[in-house]
Amino acid sequence: MGSGSVRGAGQRRVTATIGDVATAAGVSRATVSRVMNGRSTVDAAIAERVRSAAAELSYRPSNAARSLALGRTQTVALVVPDLGNPVFQQILRGVMDGAAEDGYRVLVADTVEDDQQEGAIALEARMRCDALVLVSPRVGDAELSALIADVEPVVLVNRETNGAAPSLVVDYEHAAVQVVEHLVALGHRRMVYLGGPVRSASDEMRRTGLDRVRARHTDLEILDLPAGGDIQAGHAAAPAVLATRATAAVAFNDLVAFGLLAGLNEAGVAVPADISVAGFDDIELSRYATPALTTVAVPQAELGRHAWRELHAVIDDDAHPARSARFTPSLEVRGSTGPVPQGPERVHITDDDLVVREPEELPTVPPTAAPVWSVPADPAADAVVLTCGDGLELVRRDGGDRMPKVHARRPYLHPVHTLAGVPLTDVSPVDHRHHYGVGIAVPDVNGTSHWGGRTFIEDVGPTLLKNHGRQTSAGIRVEPGVRGAVGTAGETLVEDVVWSDEHGEPQLREERRISARLLPVAPGSGAAPGWVLDWRSTLHADQGPLEIRSPATNGRPGAGYGGLFWRLPIAESTTVLSAAGTGENRAHGSTSPWVAFVQQQGGRSTTLLLVQPGQVRPWFLRSAEYPGACPALAWDAPLLVPDGGSVRLDLVAVLLDTELTADAAAGLASGLTDGGRR
Repeated sequence: MGSGSVRGAGQRRVTATIGDVATAAGVSRATVSRVMNGRSTVDAAIAERVRSAAAELSYRPSNAARSLALGRTQTVALVVPDLGNPVFQQILRGVMDGAAEDGYRVLVADTVEDDQQEGAIALEARMRCDALVLVSPRVGDAELSALIADVEPVVLVNRETNGAAPSLVVDYEHAAVQVVEHLVALGHRRMVYLGGPVRSASDEMRRTGLDRVRARHTDLEILDLPAGGDIQAGHAAAPAVLATRATAAVAFNDLVAFGLLAGLNEAGVAVPADISVAGFDDIELSRYATPALTTVAVPQAELGRHAWRELHAVIDDDAHPARSARFTPSLEVRGSTGPVPQGPERVHITDDDLVVREPEELPTVPPTAAPVWSVPADPAADAVVLTCGDGLELVRRDGGDRMPKVHARRPYLHPVHTLAGVPLTDVSPVDHRHHYGVGIAVPDVNGTSHWGGRTFIEDVGPTLLKNHGRQTSAGIRVEPGVRGAVGTAGETLVEDVVWSDEHGEPQLREERRISARLLPVAPGSGAAPGWVLDWRSTLHADQGPLEIRSPATNGRPGAGYGGLFWRLPIAESTTVLSAAGTGENRAHGSTSPWVAFVQQQGGRSTTLLLVQPGQVRPWFLRSAEYPGACPALAWDAPLLVPDGGSVRLDLVAVLLDTELTADAAAGLASGLTDGGRR
């Protein structure tokens, strides 16, 4: 047995040396060194004898000694422009996996997109290791050629070198062609490209691809917007994208696309219904975005593994010829791209042909006591809540302080539940981020938006302006209820609301009164079948005259939204009933005194009956595109309120855990008008 394994009682184990292995194998130390370093110049039988002796002696080569002998550190460095980019992280992982298999470690240097310091950072990294992987270098061609000569051996990723060093290139030109042709096939002819970092070679490849598609389609317009390479760049670009009137946006990468999606959502722009969005790279989060992002997939980790194979070959054989490999990405079509929008607003189907089923048996619900409001000491910090019976929560009032400014901050009610606990409101849904439960939302009050999102401009279309106002509570109190002819009386929440323009200047004062009561107990039942929410508001023009407009009065027929708006959640099915007939098309624009939304979800039926108790205005109503309605303040002409004048907004809602027929809805509504029994 070799000396490396000899150990007497109480003695420390002696570490085997290269000389011990040479003696045991009957070869020279140089031969052992060549075998242990993986050289192929040693006879196979001799190499096997050396490896057996090393295993018997538990011999492990000294990395420090080997580095000194070979003049190597067994480390390489990866230089990237932005380590926060998931693509570069995956390339790093691929390099590390390959290097570890060959006994190498990987250092990382981040140039933070600074092309002025990139060369110095690469040189410093090279002084600490055996070779470099340069990923997407930003320096110019002349500087890059000089840098390669100074730091070789080196392999480049996403940059061609004309044979000066091995390079691995993603064909982003073809990737751009794929994504734009996909959008062209969907009918898009006006697009915008969000450009990447200024000195990015892959950005230039994308632009070359865009030019190729332009040449194929003479009616195609692709506008250019400078952006960058991160999420913040995409988010900041959202207003400029909307200003282009483009129907599709192609972002430099997925990160920029994520930021753009967030900015569009905040502006109340639906993707892909209003605008399609696509990116590049297919980073891991792309499929989990809302909506899932259409992108061009790049084999990121494989790029890293391939880069290591090229670099390792160069390290072991300085005569290894420089090679260039080209990777072809593939288009991944997901939910963020769709057909070009048709007309000034999204096309929606109607529910005229839906069949209203026979009414179900009324469910038994527990509350029988009148609803009561609970107002905290600080309504700005805690929610105002309406409860019934043994603490059953029916309504929460939110002050709107957490809304994005672009949504026009305002107090609203959400959630609003049926007695069985089913919510009949939605807040900031994906299709319209600026919709918030039940509240007063008006798109144009003397030019200020209290609706949120974009403003419709005649001959231009929806445009994102910095014109979003705010509604601020100036005080909340509760008044005791008074028993009426219909239902058990409840308390009234009284709130004074100040409406201010985008500069913070007061525009008007609102007096808001919201009360609630239970419907009478049905014969043979021990509980109320539903409950009534009664909202009465008066807008006082005490800061000067008011001109209230809508997109319809600004040149978009039928889009007369604005008023006391109720946004419902999307359900498995939604049917609209009204005195004008069944279906959205019958109710929309009608002066029916009432409308009803009958919804089915998860095997349960609900009905929301909305009644105009006094003056009847035309209904703005949607059910298929999204469920929501309001009596329109400015349906086809501006509403003018003189200085010192006022305007009333009244709406009575009935929430039921059952499906009403049109006759039942009409009968119930007749007792809720100011001319009927209330």
